[in-house]
Amino acid sequence: MKTSWRSASLVVSAAAVLALTTACGQDGGTTTGSQNVGATAAPGDVGDIGAGAGEGLGTGADGAQASASAAEPAGKLSVSTNAEIGELVTDGAGRTLYRFDADTAKPPKTTCENDCATAWPPVAADDALAGEGIDKALLGEVTRADGTKQLTIGGWPAYRYAKDTAAGDVKGQGVGGKWYALAADGKKAQAAESAALSTREDPKLGEIVVDKNGMTVYRFMKDEAWPKPVSACTGACLEKWPVVAPVEPGDTEGVVKKDLMTFTRPDGAEQQTVDCWPIYTFAGDKKAGDTNGQGVGGTWYAVSPDGKPVGAPKK
Repeated sequence: MKTSWRSASLVVSAAAVLALTTACGQDGGTTTGSQNVGATAAPGDVGDIGAGAGEGLGTGADGAQASASAAEPAGKLSVSTNAEIGELVTDGAGRTLYRFDADTAKPPKTTCENDCATAWPPVAADDALAGEGIDKALLGEVTRADGTKQLTIGGWPAYRYAKDTAAGDVKGQGVGGKWYALAADGKKAQAAESAALSTREDPKLGEIVVDKNGMTVYRFMKDEAWPKPVSACTGACLEKWPVVAPVEPGDTEGVVKKDLMTFTRPDGAEQQTVDCWPIYTFAGDKKAGDTNGQGVGGTWYAVSPDGKPVGAPKK
């Protein structure tokens, strides 16, 4: 994982000071333990995670009609890759497998019963096979209250999510802050942290700059860059166009590093620039890949890797 500005605030501060003392356009401005197979741990108290407890667990929240006792066979397990989550375990039908934070792995114990198990059907252990990318030594089982055997991976009981209706669905990721896709080692699946600033190829705009969450970065045509950055977006404008916080030059990919610097706004906040131009995100972009801010008011445009406004009218 790359060093992030969050874990190296002193470096960022130093970079900001350097940036403020260097004019734009000048050189130098760049700133496990063993697996318990067949464990017989009894389910614990599930009074706080059953029906009516919220977090998408009850049948009322999902409309799920599946029965926990009619668990589907797991089949041959394999590792799939999701663009946002990273590598995760899927069953023989391509369905994502999940783990529950209220369960335990040492020893394996399941706490999802009744309505919870309707929303999150347990995965049967009987026919589970280790496919490509799966270490069969990490596969085990735990006995549920009804006597059925539930698959465990790295000790963690495995579930499907009733709202995942097609292979590759990951609608259960993060539900209630307790449910997460399973990685092959039993840990929570999560993608490697992205660079603080990077680029992506947009089908309409070409290569544009995005932040660590994949959100499009924009420039405001009323701003100034030389001889020093000046932001014309203040007050209510900032509610729609939040500033991009400082990043380390080393925590970027594909962005031109010359004049990649920060400056201090009138309110004392630090803002990142590309080619000395202040950069922002747009509150109207709801997910990674959105470009709803492009061309707004004829003054807001996505940013190319060298800091130029993409699609802005030529003067």
